[in-house]
Amino acid sequence: MPELIVNNLVRRIGRTLLTALGVGLGVATIVALLSVSDGLTQTAAGFIHLGGSDLGVFQANVSDPTVSRLPTTLVPRLEHDSDVAAATPLVLLVGRVPADASAFVFGADPRGFFARRLVFADGGSPSPAGTIAIGDGLAGRLKLHAGSSLIVAGRRLTVSGIYHSGIPYEDEGAVLPLARAQSIGDLAGEATTIAVELQPDSSAAAAQRTLERQFQGIQVIADPGEAARAGANGALIHNATLVIVIIAIVLGAISVTNTMAMSVLERQGELALLSTVGWSAPRVAALVIGEGIGVSLLGAAIGLVFGVLGSLLLIKLMGVGAYVSPSITAWGLGRGLLVGISIGVLGGLWPAWHVTRMAPLRGLSRAA
Repeated sequence: MPELIVNNLVRRIGRTLLTALGVGLGVATIVALLSVSDGLTQTAAGFIHLGGSDLGVFQANVSDPTVSRLPTTLVPRLEHDSDVAAATPLVLLVGRVPADASAFVFGADPRGFFARRLVFADGGSPSPAGTIAIGDGLAGRLKLHAGSSLIVAGRRLTVSGIYHSGIPYEDEGAVLPLARAQSIGDLAGEATTIAVELQPDSSAAAAQRTLERQFQGIQVIADPGEAARAGANGALIHNATLVIVIIAIVLGAISVTNTMAMSVLERQGELALLSTVGWSAPRVAALVIGEGIGVSLLGAAIGLVFGVLGSLLLIKLMGVGAYVSPSITAWGLGRGLLVGISIGVLGGLWPAWHVTRMAPLRGLSRAA
């Protein structure tokens, strides 16, 4: 039967390819969105564990963690907790570097563990007098070195040094003294997040629950999954993916149903002949469903390729390639393939049912 399925699809290659392209478009969209969504979840670990911290403290109920605002007076209160070894405020400035809009600029307290853990390969820490430290990733892209200048929020700053931390968000960004970043971001006395380092014997989950009970209006995030769900943007991507999966299955199934129905009508004589030579109705129906699955698998293969390429293009168009990479996983590709198979099965059901209701002699008379 597989050989017969292939031959039937090849005989109508134009129709097969057009239907496969329709299926492939839906699968490609799904794979691209899933890859970007999974990539955001993975890179969220770097955002939560800035400076090697164990927890990230953010303002509760904000649309996105990057727009969180917390008073810096919260830092000493956090450090009084028995589970907390150290806490340091951080200001996050987004889109302030014209030369690379995706680069984050961090405002860090020079006395905090975030700033102290930066390893400088060239130059040193930034000073309040108009200097900025650059991560080696950003420095490599912009061809910067100690003594170069960089425009940040309309201000020309001198590069004090090039650092490496091992955390993508940090190495693809830059660091300013906390007060300077607060001035640029109009955040006097405030921080975007507070990075927390726990005592060696403390549990992150237990400390998270304790801190959220003690301090109202904060959200403590300990793992990447929570970070991906914390903001509206992450939820939007997941919801959009689900909607597109449903739309792709419905529209793809309609397309395959139309193709297979036309094929059945054109081949009534052929299908009736199969019945007269001993093929059972379920076997003829399986042939029709098999052809539907074959078209969908071809579309899924096209969709997987274009989905991977599309995810890379989507990241580039979003301008976030510096810190988000599409996560191309076997499970992500498998979900796209499952959608393609589902489309084939659903699309072949009605034509297959129609075949089982068709009388062999009537089919032969219509084909004559």
